[in-house]
Amino acid sequence: MKSNKEEKIFEHYNSIKDIFKGKTSRRDFLKWLGFSTASVTLAACKGPVIKSIPYVVKPDNITPGIPNYYASTMIDSFDIGSVLVKTREGRPIKIEPNSSSDYFNTTSARIQSSLLSLYDEERLKNPFLKGKKSSWKEIDNYIIQHLKYLSKTKKDIVFLSYSFPSFSTKKLIQDFKKKYPNTKWITYDPISYSKALDASKEIFGVRSFPIFDLKKSELIVSFDADFLGDWSPENMAKSYVLKRTPKKNMMQHIQIESNMTITGANADIRLSKKPSKIKKILFEIFQKIFLGKKPEDKNAEKIALLINKMGSKSVIIADGDQESYELSFLINKKINSNALQKDKYILSKESNDNKFYKFLKNLEKKNIGGLFINNVNPIYSLPYSISGKIKKFIKQIPLTVSFSMKKDETNEMMDVLAPIPHWLESWGDTYPVTGVYTLIQPTIQCIFNTRQFQDSLIIWSGMKEKNYYEYLKKTWEKNIIPKSNVFSFNEALFHGVVKITNKKYISNIIPINNNKKIQKYEKKIIEKEIEKNLELRLYTKISMGDGHQHNNPWLQELPDPITRTTWENYLTVSYFDANKMGLKNWNSGDGSLNGNCVDIIKNNEIIIQNIPILIQPGQAIGSVGLSFGYGQKKGKLSQIVNGKNAYRSYDNFLIIQKNIQLKKIDKIYKFACVQLQNTTVGRNLIKETDLDIFLHNSKEIWNEEEKIFTYKGMLSPEKISIWNQNNKNKEKKKGHHFNLSIDLNACIGCGACIIACHSENNVPVVGKKEIEKSRDMHWLRIDRYYLENNEYNKEKNFYKNPKVAFQPIMCQHCDHAPCETVCPVGATSHGNQGQNMMAYNRCVGTRYCANNCPYKVRRFNWFNYANNQKFDFNMNNTLGKMVLNPDVVVRSRGVMEKCSLCIQRTQYIIGIAKKENRTIKDGEFETACSISCPTKAITFGDVNDPNSRISHKIKNPRSYKLLDFIGIRPNVSYQLKIRNKKKNEIEKMK
Repeated sequence: MKSNKEEKIFEHYNSIKDIFKGKTSRRDFLKWLGFSTASVTLAACKGPVIKSIPYVVKPDNITPGIPNYYASTMIDSFDIGSVLVKTREGRPIKIEPNSSSDYFNTTSARIQSSLLSLYDEERLKNPFLKGKKSSWKEIDNYIIQHLKYLSKTKKDIVFLSYSFPSFSTKKLIQDFKKKYPNTKWITYDPISYSKALDASKEIFGVRSFPIFDLKKSELIVSFDADFLGDWSPENMAKSYVLKRTPKKNMMQHIQIESNMTITGANADIRLSKKPSKIKKILFEIFQKIFLGKKPEDKNAEKIALLINKMGSKSVIIADGDQESYELSFLINKKINSNALQKDKYILSKESNDNKFYKFLKNLEKKNIGGLFINNVNPIYSLPYSISGKIKKFIKQIPLTVSFSMKKDETNEMMDVLAPIPHWLESWGDTYPVTGVYTLIQPTIQCIFNTRQFQDSLIIWSGMKEKNYYEYLKKTWEKNIIPKSNVFSFNEALFHGVVKITNKKYISNIIPINNNKKIQKYEKKIIEKEIEKNLELRLYTKISMGDGHQHNNPWLQELPDPITRTTWENYLTVSYFDANKMGLKNWNSGDGSLNGNCVDIIKNNEIIIQNIPILIQPGQAIGSVGLSFGYGQKKGKLSQIVNGKNAYRSYDNFLIIQKNIQLKKIDKIYKFACVQLQNTTVGRNLIKETDLDIFLHNSKEIWNEEEKIFTYKGMLSPEKISIWNQNNKNKEKKKGHHFNLSIDLNACIGCGACIIACHSENNVPVVGKKEIEKSRDMHWLRIDRYYLENNEYNKEKNFYKNPKVAFQPIMCQHCDHAPCETVCPVGATSHGNQGQNMMAYNRCVGTRYCANNCPYKVRRFNWFNYANNQKFDFNMNNTLGKMVLNPDVVVRSRGVMEKCSLCIQRTQYIIGIAKKENRTIKDGEFETACSISCPTKAITFGDVNDPNSRISHKIKNPRSYKLLDFIGIRPNVSYQLKIRNKKKNEIEKMK
């Protein structure tokens, strides 16, 4: 409790918002920490803060320099995840996975980057009425007056929102309806899952996405489904990688796709086909399994035989239209696939195209009197044929309200802008999986004058609860806690996720007899496609998703794992189609990648103009690819990004659009690409072998040790040194010695580690122009290589269907580091714990170390990226700087930087253990990349502990060190990649 004296002292103190108006001095910052941050942190566990607490009355749960973690749930229009939010002195600075949850327990690049959106200076800071700044009181009076009038008419009050599987919010809407009975809730997801949900309803009897658990599968066949990317509401990478451990029953993965995806890149066998042919193969496999009818396509026959042989150990997944989903679901039911989880479904997506079309008809008929849009941007994301009409209809609605965090194309047209807080400032809950509930709790007090839309609903309907927090707590204590595995609301908050022990929740499943559906597909004939025109396959990038975080510089600068480009989207075209149309990519003299541009034409109408083409190895002949999420016109980053709006072509919410033509135009585009060398040029950088060779041959065959040529003959690198080897060995045995291991079989190339490194180590964003000059600052990169496939000749293989491998590269922390010997000022040196150290204040920027590094992992600060308006990103405004990790210094111009193996984290763990007078347990040491890797491909630890996970990884026969023959003894090792082709069963699939 605060004394009256303390309340008076701080009565006239400026709010946080005032601090953001100008530059913040150190004294202002400390005042802010002392006054506001304590109360802000309390908001995470004790509900809305009414009065601020001076820092002299320090909360027990805050110790300067010690991080606090809060369990919460990240959710927006595309992503959802159970997370732990790391805060320092009340500031959220990092997002990590919540291992307490069985589902949605990985943090993708987008989930981690959503942290930066909290500190976006372009967020709406106050409510607006008719384009003018207003107050919440005025907004409430205006809306309540209109709602009362509308309740007396027959016109609908519509809430248009993305999928929001919140138990308490749905109950709140029902209570709101008691006051305003003509209220309707319409779900609109920019990228619709309606086709999959409708198919699930038809086949399984429940309109929810089925859960595929791959732990018991030994064969997965994917028909254009990027299941390691964004095919399912939940990424399947975790269970996939568990079955990719090299052993006798290692899962085989066959991928048939048009665009090159990270799923196809990880496949054992990849077939490159245009979308219409993929569906034809799926249909023929269905008829072979159900009718025994011989397929026309030879690959279809081989796959069908393999599925029948593997039986329930197989799983088939498909993407595209509703029929593709239904065919795959029926095959899985027929073979009784182990991957399908009975009575368990993903509930996080609720897209319903039919209800949305009905909403559009009502809009056109002027049956809607009030429209409330919750944090979606339909004017941008609807297909061109619809978005033009909806603009006209919205203007005719008497009451239009936008709940939004930032200005966008839609809320420009709305009468009322009701700014909502970021999810890190909010209370809430979700119901993402059958029998599982999660909580959302604030980790910082609302920075601006924002209000949750649930709070607004409570006020507008005159409910007895004071706020949404109170409503949420009562709802949980009455309806969820008594049926769950926890005893109180606070315990649920602590874990962030609860399970329901009452099994009655399965009652919504309707028993389905699929005989009629099977008969329909038995008689169906696939029509032959017109070959002359192209097919467009729309997809999502791991960085942009549906574009909700378009204004996030971390995501814009994250390289695409396949094309390795940043800050743009483009049309991926096959080499053979590009040749026919005279389209090219080429490297210019300044080291950048250039390309031609085209117009995209459908039904003789130009739908997208001036889009650059990128010739993509592995792109199916007759198909082109385009990613969602770009082309927005609002936000400062829209002036940098040259992307095009793929939603314009998203007719009928179908990801495959036919009858596409391209017209070459006289424009040349310069890409911001971080990797121009696509092959290993014959070097043995990524070691890989086939499963049969691995199982039946000695290590010398598939993981030959690299040796150094000397006058004494070929010697192991371990036997050659220019240092006193005895002293080095003694040093290694003392204390800790850190190593890092990367399993190339587990790394899927998702890029989550790159964003984790950015967030942890204050890595600057440099912008598109600097990336074009190869001046990216990523401490960690994931190299992508196209490897030769012996089944084809070299030219055809490289462009038609190459093998792909990913290799994360960071500083290798060599014991005999070549960078250390050439530094003229001793700025880089080797620590006793195996880390290569950088003394930033000693570095004079000679760049000798970068020139002498064989891995090219050192980054040079060409400019001050902080406090420099030429790089107007998060490090150049007071609010954006709040994301910075106080344990890591911000580097200045002329200084070299690189991966430190998160030395601040290792030293923190050592300090904690020393304080508690105990030994450190295996697994306590983690780097930012290892803790955030969704597949646990990265393992970090102390090799001086012989029983540690890292020690076992290094002793594994698959372990090798990159460029080991140089003799520099890196402390980062790799485990070679193994593919499961089983050529005796599937011979030369083409």
